[in-house]
Amino acid sequence: MVPLIRINMEKMINSDAPVVVELGCGRKKKHGRIGVDRIDLPNVDIVADLEEGLPFLPGNSVDQIYCRSVFEHIENFDNLMREIVRVLKRDGTAHVFVPHFSNPYHYSDHTHKRFFGLYTFYYFVNEKHQLKRKVPNFYTDIRINIISQRLVFRSPFWFRRRIKKLFGLIFNCHRAMQEFYEENLCGIFPCYGIEVVFKPAS
Repeated sequence: MVPLIRINMEKMINSDAPVVVELGCGRKKKHGRIGVDRIDLPNVDIVADLEEGLPFLPGNSVDQIYCRSVFEHIENFDNLMREIVRVLKRDGTAHVFVPHFSNPYHYSDHTHKRFFGLYTFYYFVNEKHQLKRKVPNFYTDIRINIISQRLVFRSPFWFRRRIKKLFGLIFNCHRAMQEFYEENLCGIFPCYGIEVVFKPAS
């Protein structure tokens, strides 16, 4: 798929304003962001298939990337992670939301291709920055530093929403509590998703 670019990328990248990209923006792209989506919608600035990476962005050119409920649709996840690390500036950040594997709604969407858990993004992290339970990082040479990671508890039902907000406060109070939750309690109290902020490893 040849990307369709509707904006002057060179002008935006060379301006003094921060370059902020929203992957999978759909109809609800936030003001000031460069919207990228596979579907040609009115707010989309670049129509492109993220399976093919981000060839329309130069390396080390982006200040922030936002990506909400997109990674679970990507088959070639490693390639997209590599591309995000490539295009981010050294201090640039990626702000990502993905569904947690215990989310019952995750299984309802036939377009979802992969699962995410507390440790998923740690497969891209150097050993000294791992959680208590270490995961192998030798599957890839892509390296990130995780700035923050939070379990998101949410419900479309009003009463349950209030209870799950309390779960979030408890289980996100410490990384050890997050690990305890995922190992022992996620089958009882499902998690809606994970919010993670990361940057390229130095």
